[in-house]
Amino acid sequence: MADRVLIDRDDSIATVTVNRPEKRNAMDIPTRKALYEAFEEVGEDDEVRAIVLRGAGDGSFIAGGDIDSFAEFDHMDGMEYAEKYAQGLYNYVADLHKPTIAAVDGYALGGGTEIALACDIRLATEDAKFGLPEVGIGVIPAGGGTQRLVQVVGAGIASELILTGRIIDADYAKEIGLANHVYTDEEFDDEVRAMAEDLASKAPVAQRLAKESIRRSLDIDAGLEYERLAGAFLFGTDDQKEGANAFLEDREPEYKNR
Repeated sequence: MADRVLIDRDDSIATVTVNRPEKRNAMDIPTRKALYEAFEEVGEDDEVRAIVLRGAGDGSFIAGGDIDSFAEFDHMDGMEYAEKYAQGLYNYVADLHKPTIAAVDGYALGGGTEIALACDIRLATEDAKFGLPEVGIGVIPAGGGTQRLVQVVGAGIASELILTGRIIDADYAKEIGLANHVYTDEEFDDEVRAMAEDLASKAPVAQRLAKESIRRSLDIDAGLEYERLAGAFLFGTDDQKEGANAFLEDREPEYKNR
């Protein structure tokens, strides 16, 4: 895992930190692999009762995927990316038996919002920003975003956020149920710790079965499959190439609907 992802254990709480502050913790493929391995490690550790996900540095939780790493994908590359590094990673987090907290301080965009949605509880600072801006570069949030956001905030609000790619602040995220709680910078670390300690103090078998019961109520497998196929298809379009290149070149894209 090198130092792209850090693990800190404190009593029965494990904190997993994406450690690319120079890139606002954007996730390239090596970071995604390291993050998967980190969740595997703490998920299988019997001493760990609760898991907190954070981003290193100031101003970013996880600012999405590293667009350099997929700008030139074709649809087959897109399918592998979704299966292994997008949906594959986020589904693993969502299916963990242990309770998980996304501690969102700063930007949680694209994959950052998607992995936060895969966690059980989302706590945010007042300056947190959430969003699924993928349509702006010709793709969709194919890491579970089209499914889990609907389940958390409802189809109407999810449609608006996904189809516009709008970025929202912490207060609005709390209003629509995307963030469970919002705290000041001074309160945030203590409140994250308090929530983790509360979760870690409860009966693990009961939590495991409760999580599975909640998951079964959602029944999202068919939606995730369609999302994965649609996401892979889009990597073979001209508009996706134009969107990614425009982003990297800091200009407005010119889409041709093909």
